[in-house]
Amino acid sequence: MATVYAVGVGPGDPELLTRKAERILRSVDVILAPVSNPSEASVALGTIREFIDAERQEIIVHQFPMTSDKARLVPAWQEAASLIAAHAKAGRSVAFITIGDPLFYSTFIYLLRILREQWPHLPIEIIPGISSINAAASEAALPLVEGDEKLVVIPATAGIEQIAAALNHYEAVVLLKVKPLYAEIIELLRTSDRERRTVFVERVGTPRQKVLTDFNEIAAYSPDYLSLMIIK
Repeated sequence: MATVYAVGVGPGDPELLTRKAERILRSVDVILAPVSNPSEASVALGTIREFIDAERQEIIVHQFPMTSDKARLVPAWQEAASLIAAHAKAGRSVAFITIGDPLFYSTFIYLLRILREQWPHLPIEIIPGISSINAAASEAALPLVEGDEKLVVIPATAGIEQIAAALNHYEAVVLLKVKPLYAEIIELLRTSDRERRTVFVERVGTPRQKVLTDFNEIAAYSPDYLSLMIIK
């Protein structure tokens, strides 16, 4: 039985992969890349193209629907886990690649639970990756926390009330996936006097990267799905 690897490939810059991630990606037999829309390219796969050999390795792109509907998600998770297990049981090493880190808001978390439950003897190794939060803070040269400061990370989809509460209780707030509530977040930041302490970063580490620090520009911008805000 071969090993299954969950490999964090970072936010999109190939140079931000760890040496261990590169070594494993070059060595495995099968690479499984997630995609939410079959008409779009996998960001994770695009990040690692220079490290893989499409002639020797089998590259599988698997769709995970962009929805909260468990009736659609669970079958996709189960199908991917079954595919991974089948290859590993046949003696083929598998790398499931994910942007950022495999255990930080990643699809692999759900696959890991299924694999542990249904194939408990399957060898699994997790290779951490640099998160978009760390990469965004670096690009903006913005310290996330120092001294006794506290940091909270919130998917913006949690709701504007939770975001408002976080701004009142934490020195640093990171909002992920801000697109669905963007207008409400902008208004909240205005009314809470946080305009001068907000940084917006989109598709960090990719050719489409955008870093905005001027609040008027942030407010006027139409964000991509892969975007975040750091609020101090």
